[in-house]
Amino acid sequence: MSHASGEGRLIQVEDITRVFHVGGEEVRALRGVSFGISRGEWVAIIGQSGSGKSTMMNVLGCLDTPTSGRYMLNGKDVSRMTDDELAVIRNEEIGFIFQTFQLLPRETALANVELPLVYRGIPARQRRERAKAALDKVQLTHRMHHRPNELSGGQRQRVAIARALVAEPSMLLADEPTGNLDSATGEEIVRLFEQLHQAGHTLVLVTHEPKLAARCPRAIRLSDGQLVADGPGRDVALGVGAGAAVGGA
Repeated sequence: MSHASGEGRLIQVEDITRVFHVGGEEVRALRGVSFGISRGEWVAIIGQSGSGKSTMMNVLGCLDTPTSGRYMLNGKDVSRMTDDELAVIRNEEIGFIFQTFQLLPRETALANVELPLVYRGIPARQRRERAKAALDKVQLTHRMHHRPNELSGGQRQRVAIARALVAEPSMLLADEPTGNLDSATGEEIVRLFEQLHQAGHTLVLVTHEPKLAARCPRAIRLSDGQLVADGPGRDVALGVGAGAAVGGA
């Protein structure tokens, strides 16, 4: 498997550190992490609580900036951007999928999916057509006029995935996307991710769950803020041959 180089690379993380100051103490959440992710890859970032995976997700999602190092996303150096610039990048480049769905409770599925396009100032008719197309991708057009409390957990996550897709982002960034779902519903969502991957979408899943990471073609394991393994998802998730074949520096 290519961990990509050159023009196919969407994400390039170079020697990223993130230091927090908590009550007079220095907490080093990330310690010199480097890797690359290609367009069209499906990658899990796995680690236990305190491994640095949530901090890494916040950096990749442009919700936080590194203390040092460089983060290139789709050819742009986002590691030194202002908050306003990062907000634009988040809206244009990244589709977020959260464990808790983060849907507006009083709005229909269709209106929830339209929301990123509202922020972009896209006209109402065009928004509606694109939102319907996104709901069609997740097989949920028959529920488009239902509100979240009228949907199952799996259907709510499908709405959230459609909302992430609607603005045609460079990558989908999912945080524990099956964490609030039972195993059968979680399996449906994983199959949906497989379909999106096959359709060419770039997927980055952040999880502590080895079974989920094992389903991804590639996984990156973090421990104590450092990259300790990078390779086929099943091998990294289950600890097989856990040496780090680092995908880019």
